[in-house]
Amino acid sequence: MTAGFVLRGVTVRHGGRAVLDGVDAEIPGQGVTALWGPSGAGKSTLLRLLDRLDVPDDGSITYDGTPLDELDPHRLRRRVGMVFQRATPFAGTVAGNLAVAAPDADRDTMGEALQRVSLDPELLDRDADTLSGGELQRMCLARTLITSPETLLLDEPTSALDATPAREFERTVLRLVDDGDLTVVWVGHDDGQVRRVADRVLELRDGGLTESREWDLARRRTS
Repeated sequence: MTAGFVLRGVTVRHGGRAVLDGVDAEIPGQGVTALWGPSGAGKSTLLRLLDRLDVPDDGSITYDGTPLDELDPHRLRRRVGMVFQRATPFAGTVAGNLAVAAPDADRDTMGEALQRVSLDPELLDRDADTLSGGELQRMCLARTLITSPETLLLDEPTSALDATPAREFERTVLRLVDDGDLTVVWVGHDDGQVRRVADRVLELRDGGLTESREWDLARRRTS
């Protein structure tokens, strides 16, 4: 497995409570790793640490062998993109939203970014607020992918979607993983979804890593 994230003794405290408590984990730089567990287990907190949106109180995190605190946050976020739980469009058109991430991108590049997430390039001139929930979340995915990240962090990205657009989002992400070198870290609490998308699972409960499991890659591909 290629290099990815390595966490050693990572602790995060909020209000005197350890949200993460001495977590040791390795997230390889390939495939889909799911951070799985109940609400409040520390999954989203851990994910935010990987993009330096938060920093640990104790412990260390490296990415591709380099400590995160030695990496420029802006450059890190070009390499490690994040899609949040709820779609966060900016006012204006779909093209305008993509331009926020890639100001120099031309329409052909923007259209290709939409096609990568199974959206029609004709949507570029649509007002983002008129998109459906599933389209909006895939637009946000395209906005992240247009910067060509190596790793994609997904924080329960389908929690606000109905079953059909949620499954379409899953298929889109897995196709992207299969088509290139994209690595995905996917936060979830739905056991069924985790079984559909994950190559490996890190289970978090009460701020600690309780289990690391690997599932057969071929099983996910044919499920």
